[in-house]
Amino acid sequence: MSKASSTVPSETPKDGDRANLSRTLKYLLATQFLSRGIPFIFNSWIVRHLTQEDYAVYAVQFHLFVTCILFLSREGFRRACMRADIKLCEGASAKDNAALLKVAWMSFPLGVVITIAGCVFVFWWQGLQHSDPYAQAILINGFACILELLAEPLYILSQTLFLLKLRLVVETLATFSRCVTMYILIVNLTNMEKGIVFALSQAAYGACIFLGYWSYFLLFRAYRSSDLIPFRLGHMMNFDKQLSNMCMLFTLQSFRKLILQEGEKIVLVWLDTPYNQAVYGLVDKLGSLVVRLVFLPFEESSYSTFARSASGQSPNKSKNLGRRLTEAMKLVLLIGLLFLAFGPSYSYCLIRLLYGQKWSDGEASTALRYYCLYIIVLAMNGTSEAFLHAVATENQLKRSNNSLLVFSLIYVALNVLLIRSVGAIGLILANSLNMILRIIYSAIFIKHFFQESSSFSFCSCLPSGWTILLLSGVATLISEKVFLDRENFWSSFFIHFCIGFAFFCTSAFVIYRRERPFINKIIRFRDHSD
Repeated sequence: MSKASSTVPSETPKDGDRANLSRTLKYLLATQFLSRGIPFIFNSWIVRHLTQEDYAVYAVQFHLFVTCILFLSREGFRRACMRADIKLCEGASAKDNAALLKVAWMSFPLGVVITIAGCVFVFWWQGLQHSDPYAQAILINGFACILELLAEPLYILSQTLFLLKLRLVVETLATFSRCVTMYILIVNLTNMEKGIVFALSQAAYGACIFLGYWSYFLLFRAYRSSDLIPFRLGHMMNFDKQLSNMCMLFTLQSFRKLILQEGEKIVLVWLDTPYNQAVYGLVDKLGSLVVRLVFLPFEESSYSTFARSASGQSPNKSKNLGRRLTEAMKLVLLIGLLFLAFGPSYSYCLIRLLYGQKWSDGEASTALRYYCLYIIVLAMNGTSEAFLHAVATENQLKRSNNSLLVFSLIYVALNVLLIRSVGAIGLILANSLNMILRIIYSAIFIKHFFQESSSFSFCSCLPSGWTILLLSGVATLISEKVFLDRENFWSSFFIHFCIGFAFFCTSAFVIYRRERPFINKIIRFRDHSD
């Protein structure tokens, strides 16, 4: 396999840089900012041009269908291959690449089976005929999933090679393509069924993902197609059995994690009205923006960092893991506390500014307040579970799977009970309780992991100055009650905003003074090389 120059620079680091949380996080943050920030801006426009029923299809139903297929097909392979003890680098041999790709390609036939099963289930459940526009949209979405799964082995290879800029470019272009396709179809083809519009835009996204990864490896890295599909007659079953078993283990776990991750949408589609689906979809896309922009890439980079640190034989391994876990938990807690302090008192204003009074005066603003409380437990759970999955043994992972099954059953029961009593807010409460249970389980594991070491303590994860954030939260809630007038919104909003901005600046100053070394370390990505 020959080397070639590329228009997307290679991001393969030296071995000593591979556990660098800050460097990995920088590119993942950029990827999420562009691939999630673009749809967020576009969503502000599309909400005003769709009925509530159409928005429920776009934000909840089709999202759930695509997410279920892709998550079950590839999540286990992504997790396991990042833990693989296969040392790939710029000059990796064809044998090393083949060992990884043979296992990674197993995700494709699994994904095809899951896609077909998903389409058949939706057809049966909805009683659809092939001539129905909704049925055609489901088939187009299934095709879009197949396109993404054809690129999955190359995605796994690129992540293992730390080609982080490649992911940044490909996902940004794919996201832009999806938004542009939807905009053109909505504006120019007003008579086209909205479900078909949404499905075609998803197909455009999948096509860009497929073309992006395959073009890069075939054209810019001078790989041959036989290198990327390393199966040979007579050697079809010659693959890494231990890695494939780990993939299956994580895939089985992904079924349970899917219920925990998307269970509220399953219950919402099953039991609730299109209006509540639209409200929850709106709040979820807005409230989870910070999750996608910050916590999701941070969880991925933390997992990569923990896994690579745990795989070494350094005498300071426990100390290094404890330090990195402390820094990771402190950062997500700091961000979560910011949203806990200022989110609830400015939820109404944000929805009023972005989507108009039709949405802000309904249930959406109240649901967003509760979502701000949910963000902090979501952040803690993501990082603590990333550590558990990165360092746990196979038996410990199996026990974790069993606990997830129990949590899944509790979670589904809470969703069914709470959605009937408090609607979309009930789903957020159920999510919060579920996350708290998972945090407790991960905390017990972490405590046992560091029981013979003093390199980690939960108290050290709490950022200094957290009390000033809580006081600011109380003050801004009082400001909303006293000054904000919904009938005279703009003039009263200015007063309310100024009060919140003053408390935010005060909190930022106090926290920076007390956590200056930690914050400077997070800011100066380029100075980190360890």
